[in-house]
Amino acid sequence: MASIIDPLCIFAAMWRTALFSILILLVACKSEQQVSTLTGGKEQLKKDITYLASDELEGRDTGTKGEALAAQYIADRFKALGLTPAGDEGTFYQTFEFTGSPKLSQENRLVIDGREIADSLYYPLNFSGSTAFSGPAVDVGYGIVAPDMNYDDYTGKEVRDKIVTMKISSPDGIHPHSAYITYHDLRQRTETAMLRGAKAVILYNDDPTAQAPSKTLTENVNELEIPVLFLNEDPQGAQAIEVDFTIERPKLQGKNVLALLDNGKERTFIIGAHYDHLGHGGGGSLHRGKPEIHNGADDNASGVAAMLELARILKGKELDHNVLFLGFSGEERGLLGSNFFVKNPTMNLEEVNYMLNMDMVGRLSEKRNKVIINGVGTSPAWDFIDSTLVVEGLEAKTTEAGTGPSDHMSFYLNDVPVLHFFSGTHEDYHKPSDDEHLINYDGIEDIIAYMEHIIYEVDDDGELEFTQTKEEKKEAARFKVTLGVIPDYLYEEKGMRIDGVTEGRPGQKAGIQKGDVIIRMGQKEIGDIYAYMEGLSTFETGETTTLVVLRDGTEVSLEVTFD
Repeated sequence: MASIIDPLCIFAAMWRTALFSILILLVACKSEQQVSTLTGGKEQLKKDITYLASDELEGRDTGTKGEALAAQYIADRFKALGLTPAGDEGTFYQTFEFTGSPKLSQENRLVIDGREIADSLYYPLNFSGSTAFSGPAVDVGYGIVAPDMNYDDYTGKEVRDKIVTMKISSPDGIHPHSAYITYHDLRQRTETAMLRGAKAVILYNDDPTAQAPSKTLTENVNELEIPVLFLNEDPQGAQAIEVDFTIERPKLQGKNVLALLDNGKERTFIIGAHYDHLGHGGGGSLHRGKPEIHNGADDNASGVAAMLELARILKGKELDHNVLFLGFSGEERGLLGSNFFVKNPTMNLEEVNYMLNMDMVGRLSEKRNKVIINGVGTSPAWDFIDSTLVVEGLEAKTTEAGTGPSDHMSFYLNDVPVLHFFSGTHEDYHKPSDDEHLINYDGIEDIIAYMEHIIYEVDDDGELEFTQTKEEKKEAARFKVTLGVIPDYLYEEKGMRIDGVTEGRPGQKAGIQKGDVIIRMGQKEIGDIYAYMEGLSTFETGETTTLVVLRDGTEVSLEVTFD
């Protein structure tokens, strides 16, 4: 059956397109002034990062004016370099839609037996739907239906066209050895109620050992059709409930920025870097305190500046490839831009030979002078990249993994050989303190030189063979708690070295310091980051254990309580 197109949807789409065009026109003149003089080298790297990481761009969050300013700046830089637009309809842009940060409506109401409940006493679960309904209430206990255990909380209860109240615990509590553990999931129980005709679900807790569900609302969620609320009081015995609840999930637009160095060749490789960041903070921020602009100088203005410098350098080289330069947006929200591109490519992906991704290349340690390169296992062509390959004095620490929390993963999952260049974590990661004055410009130039060497080395190799990597063999354990520390990914000795500590988290409260090496957690020896994650997986919120760390060569015992 053909879909029926709502005229209002067409109008809304036209309005969004017009608004985007107006916004680009408003920022174009200012952006062109920023790129009027191109120099190249360290001076241009500094100009690019200084602008992209300025307060004027307010953290470059996807879908904001700051993102539009950054996108226009990158497009103008591409244009000044003489590159060909490679986006939609002959432009430098590829636009994609996404769901913005959810927020609660100011008009939400919950009324039980004529008594209006204060907003502070209830909140929605992440998968809650939005609607209004008023009707009779029925309590279904734990809302569990377990045929294998001959247990059914709905026996003798009719819930169709009613509002269900439900306990979040189970008949034998919430713990790892519960006989009902496969039925603990609240979404599963809510769907059971919905399938039986319930119009809303009000959850509550009468078990002190059960933890209240999370208040966090996220962008990417498959919401249900009915409201699902948690109430901080016992509604048993309620006769009638009125629910009028809306979670606003705005539809926004982000933009990839694309340009082609067209050498008239059969094959193309991609150099990419995401240009978005966290805006004023949000869920991805490690900052504790009031919202502040997160300028993201290293993450990832550094990668964008390096991409632009490589575009300038490669423009003057004879290559056996075309080069697509791709500035992604939406990376911080879950690789939105790169995922959209591989599903809606502006060129034939079969012609893409490989992809190089730069994410956080601006804080190379002068002490170690070593860059992390992930993905060397994605093609035999990368076999020459190892710890013995030294370019301009720069060494590499390599991993085979093609997956990872950056845009190269979108291409790896589409069978494209990838490499991810990364100078390492630091204590300013995802904090307002990630600013331009901390950038190591000599280090960026060294990483660019290393990438050049790789590009020239494989340029006449023909089509690169793709191989699936085996990083899945070292599968990260699932865990419910964290210390709130940043690992040192360059550390190669026994234990897990700490590169940063987040304020207010269990690690900081226990006294962990930057530079400490965790060697034991409880009874578990910690040999590397995987052992660390396995150790975390054995603990629950509220439990206390002893950490042993090496600090300046001396073992120090710390007591940590997970919250």
